[in-house]
Amino acid sequence: MSRPRIVIVGAGFAGYRTARELSRLARDKADITLLNPTDYFLYLPLLPQVAAGILEPRRVTVYLSGTLPRVRPVLGEADGIDLDARTVHYSDPEGGGGTLQYDRLVLAAGSVNKLLPIPGVAEHAHGFRGLPEALYLRDHVTRQVELAAAADDPKSCAARCTFVVVGAGYTGTEVAAHGQMFTDAQVRKHPLREGMRPRWMLLDIAPRVLPELDERLSRTANRVLRQRGVDVRMGTSVKEAMHGGVLLTDGEFVDTRTLVWCVGVRPDPLVDSLDLPMERGRLLVDPNLQVPGRPEVFACGDAAAVPDLDRPGQYTPMTAQHAWRHGKVCAHNIAASFGAGEPRAYRHRDLGFVVDLGGAQAAANPFGVPLSGPVAGAVTRGYHLAAMPGNRVRVAADWLLDAVLPRQAVQLGLVRSWSVPLDTASPELARVPGRGETGAGAGAAGVGEGDGGTGAAERQPGPEPAESRPGSESAKSQPGSEPAKSQLGQEPARNQPGGEPAKNQPGGEPAKNQPGEEPAKKQPPPAPGEGHPSPGPVKRTDIPAEGDR
Repeated sequence: MSRPRIVIVGAGFAGYRTARELSRLARDKADITLLNPTDYFLYLPLLPQVAAGILEPRRVTVYLSGTLPRVRPVLGEADGIDLDARTVHYSDPEGGGGTLQYDRLVLAAGSVNKLLPIPGVAEHAHGFRGLPEALYLRDHVTRQVELAAAADDPKSCAARCTFVVVGAGYTGTEVAAHGQMFTDAQVRKHPLREGMRPRWMLLDIAPRVLPELDERLSRTANRVLRQRGVDVRMGTSVKEAMHGGVLLTDGEFVDTRTLVWCVGVRPDPLVDSLDLPMERGRLLVDPNLQVPGRPEVFACGDAAAVPDLDRPGQYTPMTAQHAWRHGKVCAHNIAASFGAGEPRAYRHRDLGFVVDLGGAQAAANPFGVPLSGPVAGAVTRGYHLAAMPGNRVRVAADWLLDAVLPRQAVQLGLVRSWSVPLDTASPELARVPGRGETGAGAGAAGVGEGDGGTGAAERQPGPEPAESRPGSESAKSQPGSEPAKSQLGQEPARNQPGGEPAKNQPGGEPAKNQPGEEPAKKQPPPAPGEGHPSPGPVKRTDIPAEGDR
């Protein structure tokens, strides 16, 4: 008799935990395949510390092959599931594809950035769901402080040093808290104009910070943020985003070059394509995490609507804590379906929450005991070290080095603005040149692009000139913007080193004296199929779904 084939889609908190538990329970009695776009599990709660320069990016990633014995990782993204044929079709990172057959399927595709119908947000904001977005934000913030320090115009200096974060949940609160400390440390090396300092704004329509947590934790976080200088505005959000800033719902216009979108998440659109019962974009499952009518299909994590047995009629929230515990129950129930043990229903009792506020500050309530200050900070970091499935020593070493050495605030320029659009089905992947427009939000750019020569719309790689893109205007005619040749943090196209002649770039100007190039007029015409490729995400186009974090 052949061994059962188990395919797990997604290596987030739920998918990774399912694979790890199954590798222990199956003991070579099943073939386990883990399909994921990256070769690592991302420990998302520490991502703000990557953006703030505390942790190196690899510290928050856990290598799949090195930590999941008896599990076969497959690099790719599921773009089609045939429930009747029991197959999963996927696209690999280089444009190929393949098909996986299964006897048991686990849908743990996770979530993506949640969008709201606010004009300009998809084009000018950036999310915070993946490693590329964290790396982009760190570079972008560093660049803005450096440019502000060199600016002669007080208005330009103030705009560059104003950072707007929308969403006062876990992620937004931690991004603002760490961000204020990060920029304060930078201006000690790059002093701004007299009387100026970086300004971080935290906006949310909720009545208080961290509205989903105990009010005592909310008060602690609010106090720390305000003492640190963060401009916390509750009951306020963004009404419209544009090139030069954002218009708030209270009527105030804020000049800024940075808009970070942390409003929440929505389930991965993959599950919406299966024609199965849904609950606000999440796949309905029973307490055993099985899809009704499809006993061979399990779902867990943010993509699944799991009944909360302690609150009849409600579903477990979309949090990492629940996803991690979903994975353990899911693995046990899959093993039980093959005769190893008994199935169990998912039931979870909260043991408390932790929110890292940077430095020695945190808000925590382990076992319901509210804590703040250094004690909460120690509990928070201890919790993260215990919860991480790998890299504990390296993370602890980075924390120690950060406590005794100044941070290295340098911009590497590895992630460009156009490669991390807000409206994408793949926040874990940066868009790359050479792929067509296959995902939503492919033309998104940031507020006030200062991306080292890559953010200007007239030089942004793409299949069409900027002025002819649907729903957009050329950069030099965008409302509130300057001509692209003088966009924030960029040099004119003719001074870009090592580039192609601008007249061969979509919407560009003729190149005149580019280093290492012949004059543009002498350049041979591109051969068929050559030229500048357009960047595009390596994921499918899906129907957006709604959800909450």
